[in-house]
Amino acid sequence: MATKQKVKDTLKKKHDSLKKKPNVVGTAVGKKIKAGKKTKDWAVVVFVKEKVEASALTRSQKIPKTVDGVPTDVVAVGEVVAQQTPKGRFRPAPGGVSVGHFAITAGTLGKWVTYNNVYHILSNNHVLANSNNAAQGDNIIQPGNYDAGQNPADKIAELSSFVPIDFNGNNLVDAALAVVVGGETDPPPVDPPEPPSTCSIAGAITKVSNFFAKLFGRQTRLRAVLPQAVEDYVDDTIMNIGNPTGVVEGEDGMLVKKMGRTTGLTHGEILYTDATINVSYGEDGTATFVDQLVAGAMSAGGDSGSIVVTEDGQNIVGLLFAGSDTHTIFNRIQNVVDSFPGMELL
Repeated sequence: MATKQKVKDTLKKKHDSLKKKPNVVGTAVGKKIKAGKKTKDWAVVVFVKEKVEASALTRSQKIPKTVDGVPTDVVAVGEVVAQQTPKGRFRPAPGGVSVGHFAITAGTLGKWVTYNNVYHILSNNHVLANSNNAAQGDNIIQPGNYDAGQNPADKIAELSSFVPIDFNGNNLVDAALAVVVGGETDPPPVDPPEPPSTCSIAGAITKVSNFFAKLFGRQTRLRAVLPQAVEDYVDDTIMNIGNPTGVVEGEDGMLVKKMGRTTGLTHGEILYTDATINVSYGEDGTATFVDQLVAGAMSAGGDSGSIVVTEDGQNIVGLLFAGSDTHTIFNRIQNVVDSFPGMELL
């Protein structure tokens, strides 16, 4: 069994040659992991973007099982990227960054979704709708007030819809939607476009027609502008996480993570399910929430609105909305989806 010092000395000599192998993004000293559990054996750890079948590699490309008698351990880490601060101004804006109704401090932009076929921000009622105290059409700014966001200069969306918080009954979700700048809350259906003509004369006529349509017809002009608005404002990934494509039911023992405005990227474990819990909204009162998921400490004030995903980043589990110094509370994502018929997660 190699000592830690032996592994460190070996790594100094072998780092350069290991780093030159394809798919390798780094090296380290650590305990070898087998079957998901850390062993007592020290090893030269080789970080790769993804593990590749040995049969697909030449002999020189393979990472040897030992170097100078020291065992190696190949660990897949994906693409390693710098983790940006979520409190700045982003255009386009991804999930996980500062956002809020113009009258609040700041919360977190959970994720961009589509609602009635138009891009919307998904976050909490108390982030986008000021705990029931806002009106449809109110400005949403990014970053939020607490992070130097200015209204209307930093407007990114308008409040579209929210689930009212019932301070006298039971609640399933603390959720709201805000429509992207330039969007419509209820756009008319659009027929699929015809294939473009290859005729040069037809093309010229089309350009002239479109010019006058833009000049005199609101509908056509809006459709021409909207794709640019989406491009300018919408980044449908979540900062430092990516774009989860699935939805799963949260279960106790499930490892999860989130990206939030205050504490950034944090990791945790679901400790309890089917929770009924009282949540304080300060001067607005206390509301009871049922069928909630509870994890350990992985959030702080300002993280409200964060999307909670599985540890591998592939599936959405919940919408974070409350917490304490020791625990974090989030809505089941399916309850959120069911609260907004016509909403689709991207």
